[in-house]
Formats: sequence, structure tokens, C-alpha cells
Amino acid sequence: MKIELAYGQGGLDVELPAQAIATVLRKPAMDASRPAAKIIQHALDNPIGTDSLGHLAQGAKTACILICDITRPVPNGEFLQPIIRRLTEAGVPAAGITVLVATGLHRPNLDDELEELIGDPWVQQNVRVENHYARDEDSCVHLGVTQKHSVPVGLNKLFVNAEIKIATGLVEPHFMAGYSGGRKVIAPGVAHHETIRTFHNARFMEHPLASSCVLDGNPLHETQLEIMRMLRGPVLSLNTVLDEHRNLVHATYGEVVESHLQAVEFARGSCELSVGREFKTILTSSAGYPLDKTYYQTVKGMVTPLGILEDGGDLIIVSECSEGFGSEEFCNAQRRLVELGPEGFLDSIAEKSLADVDEWQTEMQLKPMRIGKIKLFAPKLGPDPYSLTGVEPVENLTDSIAESIARHGDRDIAVIPEGPYVVPFA
Repeated sequence: MKIELAYGQGGLDVELPAQAIATVLRKPAMDASRPAAKIIQHALDNPIGTDSLGHLAQGAKTACILICDITRPVPNGEFLQPIIRRLTEAGVPAAGITVLVATGLHRPNLDDELEELIGDPWVQQNVRVENHYARDEDSCVHLGVTQKHSVPVGLNKLFVNAEIKIATGLVEPHFMAGYSGGRKVIAPGVAHHETIRTFHNARFMEHPLASSCVLDGNPLHETQLEIMRMLRGPVLSLNTVLDEHRNLVHATYGEVVESHLQAVEFARGSCELSVGREFKTILTSSAGYPLDKTYYQTVKGMVTPLGILEDGGDLIIVSECSEGFGSEEFCNAQRRLVELGPEGFLDSIAEKSLADVDEWQTEMQLKPMRIGKIKLFAPKLGPDPYSLTGVEPVENLTDSIAESIARHGDRDIAVIPEGPYVVPFA
């Protein structure tokens, strides 16, 4: 039996061993017949918890539209122009409109990559497009400290000072914040580095509710909501949901919190799967391009299936890693993981109020390492970066699956073709 996993831009066919009994876990089929333009128009015409964009924009001179960076397959080309046109029709001058790439602490998206991200040449020809730089002090404004979790709040001043603030993004499971999109595009998306490093420290990452698909009680989500309340004026959000084939199937627009929650409720129906059991062998992916461009993002695919990984089991993951490992800071964190071991690494970061940049991804990798054995198929990484992963390399997927079946004496395996975009629960 062959199964195709999301891998790079072309997918990866994996031949399962003859003895394997596969349970394939994927999103249910969704209606993708409606044109994307109609879905966006319907969302913009039916605002949730707020007035229409045209009404809110009357008299405004500035607007800032946030978009996710290149690591998310957001259909920006479908909605940026309609949003911008509604703003200009309401009287907002094009010169006062900025599209801001919410990079968080990721690298900027430039040149051809920026064109790919925007997805519509008209946008770059008509409005300002900028990247957020979290370590640029001059670009951020500080708003105070959150009450519940004591997080210092700094955000990009282009967004804070804009009369019309719109966050756009993809609503999908997120292994720390519960779900992506909405408030997450603002923080950490356009947050100051100290904001990001504070609510990514071990106090947050080790919280039992800082997990996939969990919003209630999640300290990251609670902090994000409090940051929303610190902003002046209405904060708006356009949220998109994709099917397994990256077709736009749903969108909501409106007040940032309420519109996001409605998109989350729609997404839950396809992303959260009740399986009813655990498995000793799991084969999964890092969701393909663009999420599997680096090993850094690959960690997400290791964490999201933990609800069905039996203690001592094997989690086998594929990732193209076409851009290699990730940031130098992440390399340093992984190097410490390899040198200190999982417990030693956790001890070294447990009391930090400010996490080192990207070490939180290494901390998240500890979660699957506590349960079972992680095995990675990423032939483009090369031996030196592979040595920093702290996991077992896989050369032949069929053989690796067969070895796991034999070791556990269990022919049942779970296969998750779309990786972290599907979250299974026992």
C-alpha cells in the first residue's frame, strides 16, 4: 500500500510494509466548490461583532493590514486587494495603507519571496509593504504589562498607530497557542522581542494547557486576549480556513476575538479527530511546503500527534527541510539539547524570564521525547545539521516502519498525511 504524505511542493509517496495495518487520519472532505472570491466577499459583507469595513474606515487616513509570513500557506492573493479596495472606496488614501508582514522573530520575507507571499502584484504596486522586525527598537511602541501573566507588551507602531487595524491569517491548530490566526498574528506576529521571549519562556511552554486546540486556560491565548484589550480603537480580523488540498473553504471577518472564535469553531470540525486509541507506530509529516522548509518548523509535526502516541512508541516524521535547519539561535539551542540531554536542557531554561530566541522550539521537542522515540526522514538536511536534531535519522521509510512494527509486535500504525494540520485524540 502506498500513501502520499505532504512533503515539499510535490508530496512524498511512501510504500508501507505489507504487514502494516494503517489507520489514515486526515481531514474529512470539505465543500471547495465556492470560488474563493465569493467566500471573501461574503465574509466582508457579513461582519461579526462590528460595523462594516466601509463604515469604520470613513474619515480614516491610515490603515495597517497584517499578513502571516512565508511559513503559512495563507491565500493573501485572494483577500488583500478586496480589503484595500474597500478601504480606498471609504476614503482611506492608498498612501496611508500598509501591509505589514507579521514575522514575529522569523527572518524577513523579501524580493521574489515577498511577491510569492503577497500573491497579487497589484498590492505592491498600490500600497506600502513592510516586514516587522521584532528587534528594531525604533519600530515598536511599548503599551505596558499584562495583568495576569506579567508580560511586557511592545508592538509595531505602524499597527498600533493605524486608525484601521486588520489582522489576517490562517486558522489551524497551533501546538502552543491552541489555534493560529486572529490575535496570534498580532502577538507574537508584530510584537517586540521581549514580549515574544517572555510568553515563550518555560513558565508558558511547560503549562499543561499551552497545547494544540486548547484555548480555555491557555496562558498564551490569555495573554494575547489581554494584549488586544490594550489597543486603542477597533481591532479587526479576516480569518481563513483551508481544506487538505489548500483550497479556501471558509472565511470570517469582524472584531478580532469574536470573528476568530467563529473561524476556530468551523476549523475544529475538520482539524480535531477523535481516534479512540493510541498507537505504537505513527507516520506523519511536517505539512509540506511552506511549513517544512526548515527543521525548526518540523517540530510542530512531532508535537501534534502526542494524544495518540503510546508510551515508548515510535513517531516517524518526514520533512523536506529545503532551507535547512533554521536560525543560528535555534541551532545553538539544539546544540545545548544534544550536549545536556532533555532534562539538563530543561533545567537550564526553567527559571528564565526571557527565553533565548527560538529555544522554545527546542523545549517543545522535549514533549514527544518524553513519550517515545522520534525518527526523522529529511535527506536534504545533511549529516552536520542532522546531528543537532537530537532524534534518530531515517534513510528508508518502509524499513523504519517495518522495524517499529517488529519491535512492538503490533501491526497497527497511524498515518497522518497532513501532519500538524490534523490533531488526533485518543
